[in-house]
Amino acid sequence: MIRIHIRRKVPKGKAEGLKALINQLRAVTMGTPGYIAGETLKRVGGPDESLVVTKWQSEFYWNQWLQSKERAAIQDKIDRLLGEETIYEIYEYD
Repeated sequence: MIRIHIRRKVPKGKAEGLKALINQLRAVTMGTPGYIAGETLKRVGGPDESLVVTKWQSEFYWNQWLQSKERAAIQDKIDRLLGEETIYEIYEYD
């Protein structure tokens, strides 16, 4: 099992637009093979930072999702809204 940390810098005034797009991503992700769960966090003392943590059965399933056209289309909207790329970090259970 792995966890993915998805970090984003959120410019002032863009939080609601990001929230809507993350909800779109989550709705599509829910039926994806290998997806287990996800949560969205806002940093305390750093309102310009967003962290989404998702849990997957394996890196294989995550990579399938990462390469999917549905995900890429929504992610492109997120990157354009925020003006910078999203950072992905993969962690495995020890």
